[in-house]
Amino acid sequence: MTDRKELKIKFGGQWLTSPVNDTKVFCRESFTEDHQDIDAMVQEFARDRILPNAEAIDKLDKELSLGLLREMGELGLIGVDTPEEYGGTELDKITSCIVTEGMARGGSPSFSCTFSVQTGIGSMGIVFYGTPAQKEKYLPKMMTGEWVNAYALTEPGAGSDALSGKTTAYLSEDGKHYILNGDKQFISNGSWANVFTVLAQVDGDKFSGFIIDRDTEGFDVGAEEKKMGMKGSSTTPLKFTNAIVPAENLLFKIGKGATIAFNALNVGRYKLAAACIGGSKLGLEHAISYAKNRRQFGQPIAQFDAMKGKISDMTVRIYAADSMLYRTVGLIQGVIDELDKSEPNYYIKMGEATEKFAIEASMAKVFGSETSDLVVDEALQIHGGYGFTEEYPMARAYRDDRINQIWEGTNEINRAIVTGYMMKKVLMEEISLRDYLRGMDDFLSTETPDITEDIFHSEKFALESAKRLASLVFQEALCEYGQDLKHEQQLSEALADIFTYIYTSGSVISRARQSQSSNGISYMSSVIARIFTAESLLEVKSLSNICLNKIFMETIPENFKDTIIQLESRMTLTTDIISLKQSLADYMYTQNNYPF
Repeated sequence: MTDRKELKIKFGGQWLTSPVNDTKVFCRESFTEDHQDIDAMVQEFARDRILPNAEAIDKLDKELSLGLLREMGELGLIGVDTPEEYGGTELDKITSCIVTEGMARGGSPSFSCTFSVQTGIGSMGIVFYGTPAQKEKYLPKMMTGEWVNAYALTEPGAGSDALSGKTTAYLSEDGKHYILNGDKQFISNGSWANVFTVLAQVDGDKFSGFIIDRDTEGFDVGAEEKKMGMKGSSTTPLKFTNAIVPAENLLFKIGKGATIAFNALNVGRYKLAAACIGGSKLGLEHAISYAKNRRQFGQPIAQFDAMKGKISDMTVRIYAADSMLYRTVGLIQGVIDELDKSEPNYYIKMGEATEKFAIEASMAKVFGSETSDLVVDEALQIHGGYGFTEEYPMARAYRDDRINQIWEGTNEINRAIVTGYMMKKVLMEEISLRDYLRGMDDFLSTETPDITEDIFHSEKFALESAKRLASLVFQEALCEYGQDLKHEQQLSEALADIFTYIYTSGSVISRARQSQSSNGISYMSSVIARIFTAESLLEVKSLSNICLNKIFMETIPENFKDTIIQLESRMTLTTDIISLKQSLADYMYTQNNYPF
């Protein structure tokens, strides 16, 4: 167990109405020695075994990829989320993210995909919901890499609307088998997998999970998809034609497929964020190295101020994504730590613990994937024409990265999840906006604190103002639209982004505050926190105005407008962002890798 003072947070969204001053979050600086040792081991494996083979992996070399997977099984890295009795190492969720992030440093998103399915969505359904017999049969061979797994949810006509899938399952007359018919689409690890977790409609309307063996009669794996990127990972359709599946291969209970699907996806979402962060750090390092060596107009392009801005933007964004990811995983692990491991339904409750933070998992997925999008785009731009050639690594990274905003639920769907779950928590009084906003007059009557011993006093006060603005906007949206807010998708997405900026800003400030000492890294952490908070709150201000103009149809009541103006004034910082970015870039140029 690790020391986390944010254990009082029992479910997602509570940070919106919690004081910034009271928040101590789990972050990279909280890693134990074991975490650090595993991080070092995984990065060494990625550097020595994956990076030199990245080009060969990209040619869809099955034997190479599966050989590397088995090597990871020998190191115990596949089984970090799996019980020891079934061949796993059963480490905490923080370690699981560390391993996923470290794999991405190998420069092969294709192999990261193969590995992530094996350790995440492909196996977690069985870990959480499998019977002892199912776990005994499947998990040990998965954990060594002898058996590869896959997860089949998406269908040709059911993508974002996953529960509308048409694949059917009917119990045979003798009750010994289920007969499956239907098609699945875009299945990662498809042509390599021995075992598939498949979602189907029992009796046409009871969404349920099944474990399907590759040699199942009536089950066929289609041809490899011709993809824009991720060329080294297997992606195929699946077809079921009166496929005969033993009744004992039903996973969990009839009608509980949504529970299996969404809890596996919640895990997949924060793990995808980890992979995006690992890849982003590698991309930033490539950009810095190229900028320091490429000369134009008689000097390295690294010295041009525009380049410094790009390097700083990438660094700030990666630090922020890293901060909010490990805060999220720390929250999940905090609830898991309080479970009784001797209970028969321990692993079901572990899945429920993950679901409690579905908001934050979706935020991590969106913010992480859009961080890697920014990084690969800017890193390729820094490489100029060379970045557009296959001789340099950014072309492949650019192609491979695009899928991250689509799978594990599109970013549009994940934004809908963020606002939808927040709406549910407010309507059920788990989060009370009314109580929180009742103190608005008192808050507005207080002067901005001048606490010189706290270097983030301005940022924290501004963030408190932003929380109140966000809460006020959200309350007005709920008053105007009620549960129909979910149909106002542009408004819902803007709210999701507001929530994400607030959660991430709080994560960055808390992490930077916890890491303060006399060394250069901690000083630069404070620089990053100041940059990110100032820029994020400007985004919150802009998005809030967009929301209010929609809610009030461009005519905001005068008394309401006065409150908005006061809050916006308090959350607008006077930070010299450009000078801070210049100093941050100069610091990054002195480092041989991403140092935070």
